[in-house]
Amino acid sequence: MATLLALVASVRHLWRLVRIAFVLARHDALFPLELLGVAPGITLVARVIRRPGQGRPGQRLAAALQALGPSFIKLGQALSTRADLMGDQVAADLAGLRDRLPPFPGSVARATIATDLDRPVETLFQTFDDVPVAAASIAQVHFAVTAEGAPVAVKVLRPGIEAAFARDLALFSWMAALVERTVPASRRLKPREAVRTFAETVRLEMDLRFEAAAAAELAESFAGDPGFRVPAVDWARTGRRVLTTERVLGIPISDRAALLAAGHDLHAVMANAAGAFFQQVFRDGFFHGDMHPGNCFVAADGAVVAVDFGIMGRLDLATREFLADMLVGFLDGDYRRVADVHFAAGYVPPSQSRDAFMQACRSIGEPIFGRPLAEISLARLLGQLFAVTEQFEMEAQPQLLLLQKTMLVAEGVGRHLDPTINMWTLARPLVEAWMVEHRGPEARLRRGLDEALAMARRMPALLDAIEALGEAARTGVRLHPESLRARGADRLAQWALALAVVALAAALFALAG
Repeated sequence: MATLLALVASVRHLWRLVRIAFVLARHDALFPLELLGVAPGITLVARVIRRPGQGRPGQRLAAALQALGPSFIKLGQALSTRADLMGDQVAADLAGLRDRLPPFPGSVARATIATDLDRPVETLFQTFDDVPVAAASIAQVHFAVTAEGAPVAVKVLRPGIEAAFARDLALFSWMAALVERTVPASRRLKPREAVRTFAETVRLEMDLRFEAAAAAELAESFAGDPGFRVPAVDWARTGRRVLTTERVLGIPISDRAALLAAGHDLHAVMANAAGAFFQQVFRDGFFHGDMHPGNCFVAADGAVVAVDFGIMGRLDLATREFLADMLVGFLDGDYRRVADVHFAAGYVPPSQSRDAFMQACRSIGEPIFGRPLAEISLARLLGQLFAVTEQFEMEAQPQLLLLQKTMLVAEGVGRHLDPTINMWTLARPLVEAWMVEHRGPEARLRRGLDEALAMARRMPALLDAIEALGEAARTGVRLHPESLRARGADRLAQWALALAVVALAAALFALAG
C-alpha cells in the first residue's frame, strides 16, 4: 500500500512539474530545471513552446514565479539568498521579487476575524476598512480602530492558503529528493535541508501567533532604545489567522525626498538603522529577516520602526563569534584570520588547504576593500564567499544565507539614503565593543568559571556512580537510587573545597588564554 501511495504521489508531482515547466517556458525561464537536470524529458518537451523573453534570466524567472502563485513567490524569495545555487545576478533579481497579489474581499477578511477570534467584528472594532492597505502572498493588512479608540493594523491570512502551501511544499520536497538522488554533486548544497528550512519558515508565517511572539520578543530586546521601535501587539485581537498591532505612523525609509522634506537627518536615520541591525545580529542573535523598504518606517522623532515579523533569523553565540571574527578579519585585511575562523568553525573541512583558502579570501576581499569606502558591500563580500564553497567543500549555512540577504537589502536602503556614507562604518564600533565583551579576558574568565562550576556540579554524581559500579562489580549487589542520592548528600560538603579549587584553576587558565 505504501509503495502504491508513493507511486500515485510521484505521478501527481510529475504532472504538476509538467505544468510548471510550461509556465517557465512561456517566460523563457527554463534554465533552473536545465541546470538541476530535473526531468530532462519534460524540459525538452517544454522547450517547444519557449518564447524569447525580455530582460535578464533572473528577471524572467521572477516573472514566471509570480505567475505560478504564492508558494513560488516565497520560493523565489528564499532562492534570492542562495547565490551559491543561482549565481549572483539571478539571486539579485529574485531579491526584488515582491509578493504583491490582488486582494481578497473585505467581507472574507471580516468572516475570518469573527471565526478566529470568536467575536463579531463590530464588537472588536469601531471601524474596519474593507479595502486593504497591502495584499501579499500569505495575508493582507487592513486599517481599523479598536472599540477602545486605538488605531491599529489588522493582518488577516488568505483563505485556503494553508492547503495551497502544503500541496506545493510536498512538490518541493519531492523535487529536492529527486535532485539529490540524480545529481550527486548537489548534495553539498543540501537541497532537501533548504526545502525543510523553507517549509519551517512558511509554517511559522501561517500562524500569526508566532509572528506576534516574534514582534514581542524584538520589542522587549529594544525596550528603551530611542532609535528603534516595534509596534505593540494587541493580544486580545490576535489569533492563528489574525494579527492586530498598533498602527505605525511614519515615512517609508526609502522615501528620501519625504524624509528630507520632513526635516530628518539622514545620517542619524542611517546610524539608527545600522545600530539596530547590528544589535539584533550580535547582541541578541535574533534579527528581522525581511527588512525591505516596505517594512521600515521613520517616525517623527527619527526612530526606525519595523513591521512584518513573519521571517526572523536566529544565530547562536558560536555563529555570532565566527561572523564577528570573519568580518573584522576582512575589514583589517587579515586573511589568515579569516581562514582560521572558517577552519575553527568547521565550515571548511580540515582536508582542505588553509593557505589556498586564505588566498581565495584575499581574492574576494582585495577588490571590494580597494574601492571607495561608500561603495564597500559586506553583503556582496559574503555572497562571493559563499560562491567559492564548491571548490573548498564548504557546506551551505542557511542562517548565514538569510543574514546575507538581509544585509544586501539594508545596504541598498543605506546607499539610497546617502551614497557617501557606508553603514558598516557606522556600526563597526558596536561590533568591536561586542567582541571585547564576549571575546576579551573578562569574557574568557566568566566562561571558564561557568564551565568549572558546571563540571564541579557534575563531579559528585559522576564519581559516586563510578564508586557504586565498582562496589557492585566486587559484591554483585545492585544499589538502589535512593542509596546513591543519600551518599551524594553526605559527600556534598567534601566537594565544596574541590569546587573552589576547580574554579580557581579555570580562572587562571582563562587568564592565561
